[in-house]
Amino acid sequence: MDIEAKWEKALNKTEILRGRLRELLTFEPTDLPYIFLGESAVNVGDTIVRKGKIIVDKPLLVLPPHYPQFEGFDFQKDFETNEERIRTFLLLRGLSFPSLKYTNEISSLGIQEGGLEKASKKFSLGLERKEDVQTGLILGPEDCWQFSVIIYTGSLMLKSASGDIKRILEKFRKRDR
Repeated sequence: MDIEAKWEKALNKTEILRGRLRELLTFEPTDLPYIFLGESAVNVGDTIVRKGKIIVDKPLLVLPPHYPQFEGFDFQKDFETNEERIRTFLLLRGLSFPSLKYTNEISSLGIQEGGLEKASKKFSLGLERKEDVQTGLILGPEDCWQFSVIIYTGSLMLKSASGDIKRILEKFRKRDR
């Protein structure tokens, strides 16, 4: 399956069950912990569980003219392509990210017995019990998990955009006084 097909698959099948409640920080890096769940292609009927975090470095809306940098997404290994091609691929689809650097750090990769529905209920309930409002819970295709995580990150940025604009304008106003 080529990159275009995997992107379309991720767009159609990614589901964000729980998102981070707080907006992204405007003037400093933000950690976005997540749990990604996808059906296992190897152990049919089981679920792949990826726990990690995206570090968004200074997610400002006003940026110098640079492309975003994606680190830790294994594009070379999984898609046999480099970061530059992924960056171009996203830009050609009208997707630009208001940050210079996205770093994905996977803390664990495992298998949960049972299907996706069972696993999603378990992890959703676990996050509720812990009152964890920072960790996102994402369902998506395992063979294109990177795109599902990027979709999740982009949705959080959209949610934070209006607050970012207000904070940036307030900072400029304070500076001009």
